[in-house]
Amino acid sequence: MKIIEVIFVAFSSLRTNKLRSALTILGIVVGIFSIIAISTVIEMLQKSIEEGVSQLGKNTFQIQKFPMIINGSNGRERFRNRPDITLEEYYQLKEKLVEAKYVGAELWDFGKQLKVGNRETNPNIQVAGTTPEAFPNNKWVVDEGRAFNERDAQRYEDYVVLGADIAKKLFPNYSALDQVITMDGHKLKVIGVLEAQGGAFGQSQDNFAVIPVTTFQNYYGKHTRSINITVMGQDDGSYKDLIEYASGYLRTIRKVPAGEPDNFEIFSNESMLTQINGITSGVRIGSIVIAAIALLAAGVGIMNIMLVSVTERTREIGIRKAIGAKKKNILFQFLAESVTLSLIGGIAGIILGVLVGNLAGSFLKASAVIPIDWVIIGVMLCVLIGVSFGTYPAYKASSLDPIEALRYE
Repeated sequence: MKIIEVIFVAFSSLRTNKLRSALTILGIVVGIFSIIAISTVIEMLQKSIEEGVSQLGKNTFQIQKFPMIINGSNGRERFRNRPDITLEEYYQLKEKLVEAKYVGAELWDFGKQLKVGNRETNPNIQVAGTTPEAFPNNKWVVDEGRAFNERDAQRYEDYVVLGADIAKKLFPNYSALDQVITMDGHKLKVIGVLEAQGGAFGQSQDNFAVIPVTTFQNYYGKHTRSINITVMGQDDGSYKDLIEYASGYLRTIRKVPAGEPDNFEIFSNESMLTQINGITSGVRIGSIVIAAIALLAAGVGIMNIMLVSVTERTREIGIRKAIGAKKKNILFQFLAESVTLSLIGGIAGIILGVLVGNLAGSFLKASAVIPIDWVIIGVMLCVLIGVSFGTYPAYKASSLDPIEALRYE
């Protein structure tokens, strides 16, 4: 009950000086708000990006011409001079890399439009030309029909496997299987429909179609694009070794001289997330620096208001001591007021930070989150600030001589 009474007294003291308390609380609100809001946005983006990059299967990595993330305005120009990865190089690597479970190849083109009768998609369809191994490597599961096989690829079959969104768009009332669609003037027979994968980063992952890689090259040219190679390992234990084997074999195939850097990139879900975390960590550090300055100013404000409060309540302190209050009781009372002041601002900052952060993230089509770890850190910071900057005023109040305090005018 004593603790509850002290808290009530603390609130009563803060209500006595509403404007002064509000201005002090505002500094805490700004500091905690900046940390929580930016952490919320970053966590929303990371969650969406993780969902997007996790499209690769377990123990799977990809080899491609360009890095996934290119820094600098002229970064892409630097990698453009690398030779394209060819389908022939893929077949050579597949033959050598016996340690892998699956080795697949894929080519991508964007902005395609698929038509059937008087129905058509928007001109934003992604089309992949792949080998059969690309299906397990990308976690593509066929819901209806089948995926194409190696024989289909060797025979340049005009087959297509549709993403779930495209199948619903073109064939809303009946099955897409065995139907014929048109793409860039080419007629393709639908042999399968993929299981829905949902969305990532606010975008559908089912708005694409897959055709055999040989058919893709027959339509759009054999040497117009670089191949992406996906490799799935047998298990967790051999995964890292498999990356080293693949790199060594491909360097040999592409005749990269010893000592020269790779003229290709290897990335996995883990490496991609590491790069993303490296980028977002800089933003987070910047927000922490800004918040630290705001919180320092707020802490000084708390110390100032508590020192003024001690001066104004000198007679009150003297009366309390005269009727039996101990030094520790006065110390605890003023510390409680300091911490309460800090926590009010912190809780307000956390609520505002989560709301504004989620609002900002919603414009980027990211899923709402609450950064629990940073909320806990925010509360702990508020308590720390309240104790750190309230200790001296509390000590000063508890050390007052009761006789002198009673004489204070």
